[in-house]
Amino acid sequence: MTPSMTSDPNLPHLQPLAAKPVKYLVITLGGESYGIPVLAVREIIRLCPITPVANMPPHVRGVINLRGKIIPLVDLRTRFHLPTADEDDRNCIVVAQLGGCGAGASRLYGVVVDGVEEVASFAPSDIEPTPDFGGAIDVRFITGMAKSGSLVRTLIDLDRIAAADIVTSAAALLSTSPS
Repeated sequence: MTPSMTSDPNLPHLQPLAAKPVKYLVITLGGESYGIPVLAVREIIRLCPITPVANMPPHVRGVINLRGKIIPLVDLRTRFHLPTADEDDRNCIVVAQLGGCGAGASRLYGVVVDGVEEVASFAPSDIEPTPDFGGAIDVRFITGMAKSGSLVRTLIDLDRIAAADIVTSAAALLSTSPS
């Protein structure tokens, strides 16, 4: 159920965040269900033309032009090191409004997902902390696990994923710069 995420040596170890009992947009990646806080979701759109950007990590698909705004686009399947799959009509882009850009600013961030299942509410008793995998798995993007009947859904933090991408992209650019 948990994505296989390798550690990024460019980032300091981040303590796992605690998921809050709010509504989540449940998405699918590689046949598994993940939750994104619905308050962060601005809209869900069909796949559209993507403009690649040079020197980006493989999970950064590029940018899209959404009504005149240029939005970075990340493939969560690739980001979580899940097997690749052919795109179909269920694939879509979740456009999120992220905070943490300093001085209360926010920005748009797009993620490609395999599909969208539902909006689900989880009570505090439904949410378990991120399990301890003994350091073998990087869990910095996971905020908790939500129980829904016999299903378990991994709750993820797009702000942390975006922050890690900024650090990774900056490190890639610095390593390719002439000395």
